[in-house]
Amino acid sequence: MKTIHPLFIFSIILFIGCKTEPKKASTEAEPMVEKNIPEKIAAAHGYEHWKSVSEITFTFNVDRDTTHFERSWVWKPKMNEVTAISGADTLTYNRASMDSTAYKRNAGFINDRYWLLAPFNLIWDANSYTFEHSEAEKAPISGEDMQKLTIVYKNEGGYTPGDAYDFYFKDDHILREWVYRKSNQEEPSLATTWENYTEMEGLKIAQDHKKEDGSFHLYFTGLSVTD
Repeated sequence: MKTIHPLFIFSIILFIGCKTEPKKASTEAEPMVEKNIPEKIAAAHGYEHWKSVSEITFTFNVDRDTTHFERSWVWKPKMNEVTAISGADTLTYNRASMDSTAYKRNAGFINDRYWLLAPFNLIWDANSYTFEHSEAEKAPISGEDMQKLTIVYKNEGGYTPGDAYDFYFKDDHILREWVYRKSNQEEPSLATTWENYTEMEGLKIAQDHKKEDGSFHLYFTGLSVTD
């Protein structure tokens, strides 16, 4: 389904003082900057703890009708290293220097990681999408009243640019449902739940995603997080 999008660029802002005398230290606390909705969602899922994660492993599973698909990953984010395991085939690569084989395998990693950590991608991809927030919408599966965040990726770069996502959540900013819309089309391409949350090293991760009719079940096994 999704997608790698360009890593956003941190801007460096230089503040140049015009006084010749050093400023006295302020006794007032720095004002708090209000988080936007994507940041609140990421924070609710434990984003502040991500900086301590040295390794995360998971198996990505999809049951569709009578078929089953799975592949496993070991990701060392501080080293930018990924090990892909599919059947008897294992490939370890560094995402900073990928050959054509690694690049193709990395497309699968980006897809699977997005399902696992979509709330954190709201931070990682912050400069790659636009967003809108609504405080009162009907969730597509449960029909419950929820808030909705819609993000639309820009039309350049990445594996599948221009895609859109609708995230549904309550006041705690924990995701309950989402909709994927390929190329920002109006009709949903896929709508699933976010459920069966587990907490590991401060990260809140939904282990199950299901379609309303039960024909599609995406889930994670072998999940571990190492600080």
